[in-house]
Amino acid sequence: MAAGENGAVELDDMKKRLKDMEDEAVALREMQAKVEKEMGNIQDPAAAAENQANKEEVDSRSVFVGNVDYSCTPEEVQQHFQACGTVNRVTIRTNKFGQPKGYAYIEFVEPEAVQEALLLNESELHGRQLKVSAKRTNIPGMKPYRARRPNPYMGFRGRTPFMPAPYFFPPYGYGKVLWARAPMRYSPYF
Repeated sequence: MAAGENGAVELDDMKKRLKDMEDEAVALREMQAKVEKEMGNIQDPAAAAENQANKEEVDSRSVFVGNVDYSCTPEEVQQHFQACGTVNRVTIRTNKFGQPKGYAYIEFVEPEAVQEALLLNESELHGRQLKVSAKRTNIPGMKPYRARRPNPYMGFRGRTPFMPAPYFFPPYGYGKVLWARAPMRYSPYF
């Protein structure tokens, strides 16, 4: 009888584990459907066109400021451009280590402020002459083509064929050969 009870208990445990795995599979399918739905919304052409139009509208209210001092804070940049109009956002770009790159973007509330900000071109902030220009809108897919440079470590072969160096013979026809070959120069084939 004990063997029959153990078999029934094991069968119940297996049924319970199978039910848990089925529930987990249903939950995973629901999560995947949700993610696919969200990804589908991003790739929707109407939403992409609306997003692009929104970017163009924001860029028409923004300026690029170059040659910004590395110790400059967003508050100081905002104060410098406050006379042009209401500043919505100041973005000082940084590298991957968090240090400023030396340029900033300023977004205004009203588009007329951009023309006022362009008048501040070559004004000084922290002893540096600022370069102010209207922000351009990037067009997706319009990246300029850059030719690949050859990498000698990736199997690149030069255009000139390999030519071995001539043998060197001693001048008067006697004695040992000093070198079997002339000294080798760099060749990408070795």
